Amino acid sequence: MRMWFCILVAACCWLCRPALAQLPAGQQGGEEPPGVGEAERPGERQPGETDPTLRDIERERQKKLNTERHQSLKRDTDRLLQLANELKQSVDKSNEHMLSMDVIKKANEIEKLAKHVREKMRGY
Repeated sequence: MRMWFCILVAACCWLCRPALAQLPAGQQGGEEPPGVGEAERPGERQPGETDPTLRDIERERQKKLNTERHQSLKRDTDRLLQLANELKQSVDKSNEHMLSMDVIKKANEIEKLAKHVREKMRGY
């Protein structure tokens, strides 16, 4: 019986050997890995955690940028409406056989401004 017990213990040690070989050198003696059991120090943050004041500053910055973007879009769309009205008046004044260069310039300006407004809306 004693012989079977010794063989069993030897077999267990032999089977556990590969698992122990994979542990780092400092952990084989039953020591806990670094960081385990250590209390968190006040003032230290976990990786990826941000300072609450930085979050507030970033939130305010985003809010200000959004307000500026909205004002810019409003200004551009007002200008777009004004140009479209001017274009309509110019076309109404012209006859069916001739358009002025002013009409073509306004149409190009409207097109550029419309593309700019579209890109601004897509970018945010």
